Amino acid sequence: MSDHRQAAVRDRRSEPTSPGRRGARRAGGEGPPPEISPRDLPTQPEEAAPRGRGRKQGRLTVGAWAGIAATGLLILGTLGGYGVYRNTVGNISGLKIDDKLGNDRPAAVKGALNVLIVGSDTREGDNLKYGQKMANAGKRTDTIILMHIAPDRDKATFVSFPRDSVVDMPACKSETGAPVAARTEMINAAYNEGGITCTITTIEALTDIRIDHFVEVDFTGFKNIVDALGGVRVCLTKPVDDKKAKLTLSAGWHLLAGEKALGYVRLRGYGDGSDIGRIKRQQVFLSQVVKKATSSELLTDPAKMLNFINTAAKSVRMDEELAKDTGTLLQIGQSAQKLTAGGVKLITVPWGPHPDDPNRVAWVQPYANQLFAAIKSDTEVTPPPDPKAKPAVKREQVRVQVFNGTDTPNRAREVAAELADQGFVVTHVGNARPATGNVPTTTIRYAKKDAADGLSYGDALAARLSSDKRVPVAGKIKPVTTEKYVPSVAPPPTPGGKAPAGPVIQLIIGADWPGVRALPKIPDALTDKVVDSKTNPCT
Repeated sequence: MSDHRQAAVRDRRSEPTSPGRRGARRAGGEGPPPEISPRDLPTQPEEAAPRGRGRKQGRLTVGAWAGIAATGLLILGTLGGYGVYRNTVGNISGLKIDDKLGNDRPAAVKGALNVLIVGSDTREGDNLKYGQKMANAGKRTDTIILMHIAPDRDKATFVSFPRDSVVDMPACKSETGAPVAARTEMINAAYNEGGITCTITTIEALTDIRIDHFVEVDFTGFKNIVDALGGVRVCLTKPVDDKKAKLTLSAGWHLLAGEKALGYVRLRGYGDGSDIGRIKRQQVFLSQVVKKATSSELLTDPAKMLNFINTAAKSVRMDEELAKDTGTLLQIGQSAQKLTAGGVKLITVPWGPHPDDPNRVAWVQPYANQLFAAIKSDTEVTPPPDPKAKPAVKREQVRVQVFNGTDTPNRAREVAAELADQGFVVTHVGNARPATGNVPTTTIRYAKKDAADGLSYGDALAARLSSDKRVPVAGKIKPVTTEKYVPSVAPPPTPGGKAPAGPVIQLIIGADWPGVRALPKIPDALTDKVVDSKTNPCT
């Protein structure tokens, strides 16, 4: 994936902002990502987070309740009866958006599901009591979350986009069809000025991930959903007495519902008062929601479950395609019965202070794009194990030689580094380019004498290429040059302490090189930024 998709922090020095996905196409550039060591990745402590220029402490902010609503919809299938289910989802409000998103979008893929969830601070209807002076101010969002549901429906990843992120917002159409001009702006401007359609267009341009559906919820909907759950437990490291959030709590654990729960996710006057710190608290809150929503206490009580789902359905708005497709919703709900609190991870896009304004946020590369690539790669359903089949070959068992058959310099070493990062044991790199021209086709080869195991070992490598799976072929080549590969970072120890002993596989990079497909997991450099059901803010 190109790194020309959003403003990025490079060694915290000023860099010109770069075009989005569409702009990159026009520019024709696909430069390599900047070299940033994991130690240069901002630690993202709450006390060091940008506060945001012009931030008002009293502003009503939107919390993680969109994710709460989406969680409720994910477990619709536990209701069982299709008739009851149909009556429940009939309460969902739908919006037709496909005609406003255009055709210049990331390719649709089968398997995983990507849902954009946003919170709206509209003051219409029951929400008017949260700010009558803003009755005609339209709607805004401080919360934009990409919910990625794995193909097997047993895991979900929530990616938060800080509202202070300065990004290249592409031209788009608003919910009413009005054009909105492209410009460099804070990311929440997409929703503030163009609604959900511009928000989807912007997130797709920045991440190159197709958004399948959206879910939107407001203040009142959030309170109703938390109340239907019976409240959510949170822990505070110090007391809170915030008049603007209408919240007074002592330090320690609390069961929050209704106005107190809303006050907690709106809370600004706590910690450093930053948007980043608020996101972290919301992620912890949402992880506790998932834990309770997937607990036996709720799932085994039909009355509670029905009340929760009915409340969630009445409290959200989503795209018309999903709202009316009861079959798809039911399928998602039934398959999501495998989803447990331990399978839900929440993370913020890797960020740092913007080089032109420390009160704003820029996304750190290459880590942001690595996170997006991992999500985009998670598209395959794991087949049930075949007791008669041989155990699958693991990446750590495969020794690989990487040879460059093109005139692109250093490609073999770059590919070797990517494969080594994924666990393959790269032994050699070299040149396989003919005297004239390039090798036309990328191939995976094994020695003819290794016919018994070569194919299965080659398949393990083929599975990590970005294009359709390539069939390894028998017969190795003699490269023009070869040298021992020494990784820049020492590889992790081999399980069991023994070096792999299987056949050596050759990867010959051709002119049609498809690239290495990212692993469908949060990159190792970001694992300490993850919030899950075990995260305890009081420890």
